Amino acid sequence: MSSTASPSPAPDTGAGLIENAGLDVISESERKGRPRDLFMPWFAANISVLGLSWGSWVLGFGLSFWQAVVASVVGVVVSFGLCGVVAVLGKRGSAPTLALSRAAFGYNGNRLSAAISWMLTVGWETVLCVTATLASATVLQALGWHNQVGAQVVGFLITVGLAASAGILGFDTIMKVQTWITWATGVLTVIYLVLVAPQISFSVLSELPAGSAAAVIGALVMVVTGFGLGWVNAAADYSRYLPRKASTAGVVGWTTFGSSLPVVVLVVAGIMLVGSDPELGTAIDSDPIGALTTILPTWFLVPFALVAILGLAGGIIMDLYSSGLSLLATGLPVKRHVATAIDATIMTVGTIAVVAGADDFLGPFQGFLTTLGVVIAAWAGVMIAEVLLRKRDYDEAALATPNGIYGSVNWEAVALVVLGSGVGWGLVVNSAASWLSWQGYLLAPLGGREGAWAYANLGVLAALVIGLVGHLVLGASRVRRQEGR
Repeated sequence: MSSTASPSPAPDTGAGLIENAGLDVISESERKGRPRDLFMPWFAANISVLGLSWGSWVLGFGLSFWQAVVASVVGVVVSFGLCGVVAVLGKRGSAPTLALSRAAFGYNGNRLSAAISWMLTVGWETVLCVTATLASATVLQALGWHNQVGAQVVGFLITVGLAASAGILGFDTIMKVQTWITWATGVLTVIYLVLVAPQISFSVLSELPAGSAAAVIGALVMVVTGFGLGWVNAAADYSRYLPRKASTAGVVGWTTFGSSLPVVVLVVAGIMLVGSDPELGTAIDSDPIGALTTILPTWFLVPFALVAILGLAGGIIMDLYSSGLSLLATGLPVKRHVATAIDATIMTVGTIAVVAGADDFLGPFQGFLTTLGVVIAAWAGVMIAEVLLRKRDYDEAALATPNGIYGSVNWEAVALVVLGSGVGWGLVVNSAASWLSWQGYLLAPLGGREGAWAYANLGVLAALVIGLVGHLVLGASRVRRQEGR
């Protein structure tokens, strides 16, 4: 059923002005662009040299070179393909992801979705900000600045200043800034890869022993969780300005291509570097980007710091923008730019706390990644089913009220996320994070918490399947009623 009510017109979003559109449906006159315009923001958000460090974490599963490459490439492309599918909802509904998910979860039931999305995006922007701060300090110290705290403060201020200002200003500013970041980081990253290429030893790589099937699946699912599933809750936020007649295949294709291309290149390069030098992998666990400076000539340290900060800022910008929209969807009665500013403040405080108090990066990071990854996988399954089930445009007026055709709470969708999370947490293990020792309670039939499948991250896959298949079966009749067919 299409709405007969006129959507609220979106305010002027010209670059340099603060975008005031929050959870609004974008009016027809404000919809613009082509699917290929999605390439730049998604490329910029994922070109961070942090991707090189993922090569170390993939090899940490004990894989051969080709096993690591296949697990990484398949995991990256498939996971960002999920983002491409969910991005279709933005083109169809011209509203942010967490406004459109009200059709699946109900107006008030969607507050659960919003809270999950908010925690994920705030967590990711904090992780990226911590990484940029640590990397900047390492580079400045390598250049002779021995005041570690001062070096961290400089990198922190540059990163937060750039990311927060763009995130607060909004969509048009983000699209321009991300284009600049894409070109700058793209060129500098190519130079970096050329400089470190002599460190790669194909003879050493060919001798890496093969891992088990469980290890391959574990690495693949970790990549899925760390990349596409980390963005799927924001996927429609950037396609919502496209005209509804825009190509659906184009939205899926350009979102997937733009986000996957830099990640595939960087992760494979990281696999080659770390596979050739295991000591580099050990250093990456404590300082994921700073460790990469140890194989660089001194003259490239400043450009490297630039590419590191800009690449991470590109991801933070999009996370901040989407976390602000998620916060609005929880029901907080503020303007979009205020919500984004609140999240930027939380990110700032969180970064200071982590940098000042954490001795280990990888353990807390993997714990955060897997725990919230299970929940967002169940949620993503429901939303992908929505794309497959819905045949007509959204009732725009009903998205803004609990009394419309989408209702207040859809207990079926909520229950699927809860069930998927419960099953998923029972099938994952986080030994590096002691506060997550309660997980893995369903692993006994697979050998227990110390068995071969304990670290295969099967819980993420289980949660995704429960959400997807469950909503396809249980939600089909509800969607048909909503659309009057």
